[in-house]
Amino acid sequence: MKRALYAGSFDPITLGHIDIIERASKLFDEVTVSVVINLEKKTMFDFEERMDMVREVTKHLPNVRVDRCTGLLADYVNENRFDVVVRGLRGMSDFDSEREMAELHRHLYRFGTETMFLISKGEYAFISSSMSKQVVSLGGDGTKLLPPYVIEKMKGKLGK
Repeated sequence: MKRALYAGSFDPITLGHIDIIERASKLFDEVTVSVVINLEKKTMFDFEERMDMVREVTKHLPNVRVDRCTGLLADYVNENRFDVVVRGLRGMSDFDSEREMAELHRHLYRFGTETMFLISKGEYAFISSSMSKQVVSLGGDGTKLLPPYVIEKMKGKLGK
């Protein structure tokens, strides 16, 4: 059985993230979507809220499970013996930083885990969580950026 990990802060999870998860779910027997702590990011949603949103928008995928990673990603990968870590690429600017991270992880993974890059579909290549938060917080239409469940959670958080 081939097991993949797709990890991110998912603050919030976007349509682009969901596309990567759906595509990965067709390639692997099991995909774990792990909500991670990114100390460099100030989040809009707390850990449990992000876990809830990821669970809700992936519930239609029977081979996808949601988990959390509170420490070093490489430790989490090694403890769970994932075969592949999936990363989404929106464009060339993502490639450089993601490649560096993949090379670092290659030295930290103990069981031959590979990193696989999935390139975003054109309609999602411009979407980022931070841009999505800005659009919705300023009253814009987020329907091409975020799932309806996430938009409602954001509006509730913003008092709109």
